Amino acid sequence: MPQDELVLCKYQLDPSMTAEQPGVRLHSTEAGQPVDFTFEAIRPGLFRTQFTSSKHPLPPFPSAHRPTADSSSFNVVNSGEVSKTLQCGDIEAKIQWNGEPIVSIGFVNEEPLHEDLKFRSYALDGPGVAHYTKYARGDLHVGLGEKASPMDLSNRHFTLTATDCFGYDVLRSDPMYKHIPLLIRASPKGVVATFSTSHARGYYSVGSEMDGMWGYFKVYRQDFGGLEEYTMIGRTLQDVVTLYAELVGYPQLVPRWAFGYLAGGMRYSMMDTPRASEALIEFADKLVQHDIPCSGFQMSSGYTMSEEEPRSRNVFTWNKHRFQDPKGFCDEYHRRGIRIIANIKPYVLANHPEYDKLAKNGAFFTDPRTGKTGIARLWSAGGGTSGEGGHIDFTSNAGSEFWYNGVKELRKVGMDCMWNDNNEYLLPSDAWQLALESAATAEGTKTATERIDTGLWGRAMHTELMGKSSYDALLEVVPHERPFVLTRSATAGTMRYACSTWSGDNVTSWDGMRGANALSLNAGMSLMQCYGHDIGGFEGPQPSPELLLRWVQLGCHSPRFAINCYKTGNDSFAGDVIEPWMYPEIVPEIRKAIMRRYKMIPYLYSLMLQSTRTAVPPQRWTGWGYESDPEIWSNKILKDGETQYWLGDTLLVGGVYEPDVSEAKVYLPKKGRGDPGFWNTNAPYQYLPAGAWYTISSPWKASIPVIARIGGAIPLGRDQQVVAPGDKVNEASLPSDDTREVEVFPPPEDMSDGKTWYTNTWLEDDGISPPPVKIASFTVSYMASATEVSIKYEKDVGAFEPPWVVAGLIIVLPHGDKRSVVSSDGAVVKATRQDESGRNRFHLGESKA
Repeated sequence: MPQDELVLCKYQLDPSMTAEQPGVRLHSTEAGQPVDFTFEAIRPGLFRTQFTSSKHPLPPFPSAHRPTADSSSFNVVNSGEVSKTLQCGDIEAKIQWNGEPIVSIGFVNEEPLHEDLKFRSYALDGPGVAHYTKYARGDLHVGLGEKASPMDLSNRHFTLTATDCFGYDVLRSDPMYKHIPLLIRASPKGVVATFSTSHARGYYSVGSEMDGMWGYFKVYRQDFGGLEEYTMIGRTLQDVVTLYAELVGYPQLVPRWAFGYLAGGMRYSMMDTPRASEALIEFADKLVQHDIPCSGFQMSSGYTMSEEEPRSRNVFTWNKHRFQDPKGFCDEYHRRGIRIIANIKPYVLANHPEYDKLAKNGAFFTDPRTGKTGIARLWSAGGGTSGEGGHIDFTSNAGSEFWYNGVKELRKVGMDCMWNDNNEYLLPSDAWQLALESAATAEGTKTATERIDTGLWGRAMHTELMGKSSYDALLEVVPHERPFVLTRSATAGTMRYACSTWSGDNVTSWDGMRGANALSLNAGMSLMQCYGHDIGGFEGPQPSPELLLRWVQLGCHSPRFAINCYKTGNDSFAGDVIEPWMYPEIVPEIRKAIMRRYKMIPYLYSLMLQSTRTAVPPQRWTGWGYESDPEIWSNKILKDGETQYWLGDTLLVGGVYEPDVSEAKVYLPKKGRGDPGFWNTNAPYQYLPAGAWYTISSPWKASIPVIARIGGAIPLGRDQQVVAPGDKVNEASLPSDDTREVEVFPPPEDMSDGKTWYTNTWLEDDGISPPPVKIASFTVSYMASATEVSIKYEKDVGAFEPPWVVAGLIIVLPHGDKRSVVSSDGAVVKATRQDESGRNRFHLGESKA
């Protein structure tokens, strides 16, 4: 990016602004063109900055809808000729314009958490802009969607765009698949975040640049257009992530079945002999043979491949040799309880049967040098192969209609979900032009008059429009089911329509498994909260038995669990696959881990429902909620986020990231002096006080570290696939979701005071309906003495009652806990059989109250 910065130092206050208004509007003509700067309070904790000119318009398709300001809770406590101070509770924002504008935001009587860099704050930079702020060395910096880096992004430089980074290095490759300009600074004193709404290419230097005059700084650079930036401030990460969700939209509902095992592998759909459909039925047979449940299959693009030369991957076509009866194949998979996730790509190769018609009707981008369809090199067949074609312009009527109708037809055939793949929009020129015929772009054409170039509007906007089109088409065909759209690339706006995403084409390695944890944590804080990885690695060598089992053990404790790959070592055309039974010596352990995954679905699913309401990520940094523990801010291992994380607020999950290692170090954070500590859920099942590092025994055929917080609870169901209460049909005759256990973790007998109550609530719905959904709420509270555990159970099933409610709850105590269970509200409690690991179980009937 060429540098042509101009920092303006002569601004005048808009005469229409009053001293009482919580914000400022400034104007400058110093650049030879009108330049406008606006800073305003939107709502408590949320501020908006705009920096524009006639040549630098506001983002025409912002990734966040512009909220209406409600600044009634703000007070102007100081207003002068060149400054203004706003306060709302303990939040304070100051703006000065005695020269260039300088904004600082923090808490009253404390050092600012966000502060512009003096003499260089806001710069016009050629056709784009730059924004410089002070950098706090030693603080935690997170977010930016998905970056190949430790979780702490400090001292790094990142490109803000998306690319197809097949086989990336999990610690160094940049960019990756997502374009989300959200940077969060977290410290014990508070948390602040900045978010740019532009889809234009950009860059973030997070303290990676400094010099003797300017000192340490951060800088956001944007190639095209003016700046629209939101600043959010709160005391905790949860405060700020929730503010961000209120701005861009909360995570989408995920269907319940999608928390089971999702299988995949490119090789299956690429097979001609035997036919791909036959190979996939054989795969389903082996699932039954090995007693491994499976809820969905990611159907790679081989099903679309043309049957004649040149054999290339298409979209919305069927290879009738590989799939002679597409609907019959889908029906057979449904009879086996497996949903199908169809791979679809937003480009059309020149040999596609619809290409000429689409080009004629303006479905693609226009190359201004020729006035015709822009021609790009596109992935066509096997590894490294390409052909000419065009990306679909989702602002064109022809392009969007082609996509919408194509998705509808796939859904009618029986493809349950859409897998929006290869959607990074790698256009070769910023000058390529958009049609701008869509109603979604009408507002932007008013602010970006006569600007139709991709550089300003941004390549990434099409990822959002693609997600919306897939979502809307699925909902039209089956209006009683929530759409499942899986997307590889994403913006903040994309996740208003796609409910799930993953880290793309990762590589098989121990380091790759470890580094993926950091990706997950930053993704969750960026609101990609049903996020995961291709277990075992998408590319690279086949995993060893030990690596595969360790990865499955870890992946089962994450929001999304999928095994999908395209290993090009021996066959770059079809690739090789990872199968759960590929190593007979570990099949029992693989099966055990996957069955535990299914048993935990009520817990995982409740975390997702809470995510859609509060934006709290299911998979969280160790320090989330433990801001008072100094170790989480000072220890690099914890700040890197690669070795452990919270799954919900009950389970802290560690891992083993080296071969031939049978133990792992884990830090158990401490909330304060009264923190009751933790239980090791695996042998030797010991009590562990909070606020210390421990070495946890983790034999590779047993488990990774899974540590339960004392006072927590985990709702459990069957260890197999069940039918969701909202499913209209049950082709596979799956069993009902008719049982619910709750694992509780009281303090040890000698530490139980008989006074302290621990309360846990989980949510359920019918698992399939689109929003708005009817929610049931269940609360289990418990108190322990040296001899018994007292239980209190409350339920709110007025809107929805799950089928298991009639049977009551099973309470499960930790391994070795011999105490009895009693009800505090008169419910009948009966001891029942121990579980497979010897834990005591008690049936809790209806309350007599």
